[in-house]
Amino acid sequence: MRNTSNPGKADSGRLALFIPSLNGGGAERVIVSLANGFARQGIGVDLVLVKKAGVYLPQVDPGVRIIDLQGRRALTSLFALAAYLKRERPRAMLSAMNYVNVVAIWARFLSGSGARLVISEHANLSQAVADTQGPVSKVLPWLMKKSYARADAIVAVSDGVADDLSATLGYARDTVSTCHNPIETVELAARSREALLHPWFAPGEPPVIIGVGRLSREKDFPMLIDAFHQLRRSTRARLVILGEGGERPLLESLKNASPYQDDILLAGFQANPYNWMRGASVFVLSSRWEGFGNVLVEAMACGTPVVSTACPSGPAEILEQGRWGRLVPVGDAGALAGALKHTLADASPPDVETRARAFSVANAVDAYLHVLDPDERLRHS
Repeated sequence: MRNTSNPGKADSGRLALFIPSLNGGGAERVIVSLANGFARQGIGVDLVLVKKAGVYLPQVDPGVRIIDLQGRRALTSLFALAAYLKRERPRAMLSAMNYVNVVAIWARFLSGSGARLVISEHANLSQAVADTQGPVSKVLPWLMKKSYARADAIVAVSDGVADDLSATLGYARDTVSTCHNPIETVELAARSREALLHPWFAPGEPPVIIGVGRLSREKDFPMLIDAFHQLRRSTRARLVILGEGGERPLLESLKNASPYQDDILLAGFQANPYNWMRGASVFVLSSRWEGFGNVLVEAMACGTPVVSTACPSGPAEILEQGRWGRLVPVGDAGALAGALKHTLADASPPDVETRARAFSVANAVDAYLHVLDPDERLRHS
């Protein structure tokens, strides 16, 4: 990647992180964790938001300065972001999500700022395009290909996302580096030990299998229910799915039609999903695709054995090709049922908490700083 912006002086010694808002989502949570982690290292951090809103606002560290561009959409915030860059002159800026990255690239160009610009990808571009209707699916890759070369560096949250991005845009693979997502392993492990009063988790009850995520197509919870049916024919167990989303009516109908409907619980959104994870005997990620698979690491940080589809991208990397949990083909309910049965019977499961610590916030902050601050100016300003 090359910097084609006007190399104006970047003199504030601050780091900017740009994202539309802090509404619930994986990328938003990652940005908050990184911002907090940078601030704890004594780096001046601006969290630049198109609109100051979202459920993660209370989680922002007091040492992080929030910049509200007071916009409605990322695209319409182009000139406001350019004005911020020209006024504040941060030494480096990190943006997240493809359309946001395009805005960040052109805002820097317009501002004449010399800020180092790193853009991050959190999802498989080819999957996102295939799942998008209308002209956006054709225009966005073209716009990204034309724009991304203007960034100083491109970061992907998994090797699979990096592979897909380079192939889809036609960029050399070595122009995209990988920085895994930060997971608040210590904090969520503590929350996982909070009391859980649901009767299914009482001593002597059947083992609970749990899935957590947005109730949407890519999570493939219908396949998980199918796998549970196959498992339940020979094994006493229960299934819990946490989350909300557009597929709730479909999942409700599958539950109501199931001969094991009394053993299936769609528990909705839970403010603390981690004590549910720790109380379960197995965590399942049944996705068709992911960018990274944060929830898989979260379950591991709770000490819960895991089973996952080998979907693009992230789970196979997290589990090191099956070392830390069983991997099954995408959409294969029979294979998932078999993996669940073997995991429930495993008397010596892997120490998944050890693996989860590899994805700590401290490790992620170091990886991102290596890309954002290669000359270590931010760390010594």
